Amino acid sequence: MTTKLTVKRFRIRRPDPVEPLQPRAAATPDAMLFEPPDDGFGDQSFVSPAAAAGTAVAGAETAPGTDLDAIRREGLTGRQLRLARRLAQKHDMPATSDFDAVRLLRKAGIDPFQRTNLLELVSGGSGGGDVPPQLPGRSVAKVPPGDGVQLPQTIKPIQVPSTEVRAEQNHAADIMRIQRDLARRRRRKSALLVARLLFFVGLPTLLTGFYYYMVATPLYATKAEFVIQQSANPSSPAAGLGGLLQGSPMATSQDSITVQGYLQSRDAMLRLDSDKGFRAHFSDPAIDPIQRLTPGATLEAAYKAYTRNIHIAYDPTEGIIKMEVIAADPQKSVEFSRALIGYAEEQVDHLTQRLREDQMKGADDSYKNAEREMLASQRRVVELQEKFKVLSSEVEVQLITAQITQLETQLTTDKLSLQQMESNATPNKARMDPLKRRITAMEDEIASLRSKLTEAGAGGESLAVVQSELLVAQADVQTRQLLLAQSLQAMETARIEANRQVRYLSVSVNPIAPDEASYPRAFENTVVALLIFGGIYLMISMTAAILREQVSA
Repeated sequence: MTTKLTVKRFRIRRPDPVEPLQPRAAATPDAMLFEPPDDGFGDQSFVSPAAAAGTAVAGAETAPGTDLDAIRREGLTGRQLRLARRLAQKHDMPATSDFDAVRLLRKAGIDPFQRTNLLELVSGGSGGGDVPPQLPGRSVAKVPPGDGVQLPQTIKPIQVPSTEVRAEQNHAADIMRIQRDLARRRRRKSALLVARLLFFVGLPTLLTGFYYYMVATPLYATKAEFVIQQSANPSSPAAGLGGLLQGSPMATSQDSITVQGYLQSRDAMLRLDSDKGFRAHFSDPAIDPIQRLTPGATLEAAYKAYTRNIHIAYDPTEGIIKMEVIAADPQKSVEFSRALIGYAEEQVDHLTQRLREDQMKGADDSYKNAEREMLASQRRVVELQEKFKVLSSEVEVQLITAQITQLETQLTTDKLSLQQMESNATPNKARMDPLKRRITAMEDEIASLRSKLTEAGAGGESLAVVQSELLVAQADVQTRQLLLAQSLQAMETARIEANRQVRYLSVSVNPIAPDEASYPRAFENTVVALLIFGGIYLMISMTAAILREQVSA
């Protein structure tokens, strides 16, 4: 249904000369009030080469506002140019381009952008129908022409690109193609890298985590700590310079390391197996296949399980031996721990037993030898006393000497008495003869006594020989007694030293049965497995890249 619009017609009068339009950016708001909006073509030109040539010829004579270059600089929109071309077509003006239409209209004294002209153009384009006048501030609706006349279109001149432009275009195309190829290769390599990481790192880590979280048997760990101490008094003379280290971990470090090595040996494993059934416990079918010992497992397999579940550590700074025993049953782990502490205590007792026995044996033999020699010397003294019938040579000498002294004193007195009698004029012979006989007897007795001291009698050796032999025997007895005393002191010293060499094992942390499984540590072990697999993959990939580069070089 077609609706006819009535348009009030106005008489067209010749307008005043039109001043050249200013550029759009410099136009005032009043001038832009009825300016139609942009039609989307911007400043694109539709001028053909022939029209451009005609324009150049026609531009020889220019008027104000009719110069093509000035019109182009006005910044007219595509909609304004099309309206101008339609208005020029209505007035039968041979316009070769949009700008030429504006020039011809202005040259004819018609303002192509005046409102009255626009209304006449709209009314004329509608096939003579009436259209309502356009209100200020509103755009005129596009009405297709009723007479079917098509507006002339500008022809874009054919421009052949130069060699530099074509080279630049080809170079840009090559760069784009290379960039697309690089992006495609990068995506492919990224996809392959992700696939390799998932296969070589993600999948093994997933399997490891599945084992630790779902399959691994929970194990219970019992911890114990003990220290080896030495019983000795550092202030004792027997301690010597060794007492300076008494009380420090250095004094028993060698023994602690020895005990640690023994607890980690196959001997301790065999004793634990024979006493507590170590292999039978870890061969239980309830344990997962990876940690379980196969029935009839070899000694090496059992020892690997022993070293994996029995951890012995020695702290040299504190001298403490730390032990951790892992088992599938908490009570069994406590039983194993107590048995190993007992083995360690026995080993500590046997460490210095031979040294103590050697020290005591040497001291005891020396003492017994000294005692035997002393008894032999004393027996020799007794034999000499029995042989010479003399208890003591010194006593015999003293007795004989005392007798000789007494006799000599009496002899001196008798001789003085005899001399006194002989000094008389008429001595009494009856008194002098007994006195002389007594003097002679005393001299004989004194001589006999003196002979006993120096000369051997008919019964044996002289007293001097007896005394010398007795003195030698007695001196030997005294020497043997001194040696015996020294041997006794040496034995006491050895006994003290042997007591100082005694070691004691003191348990500082007793084994207590845990109420919660300590192993496996699923999260930590899974993370460690991820790092290990990632490191292996990284090393292999780097090695392969280096080899590939070397081969390609």
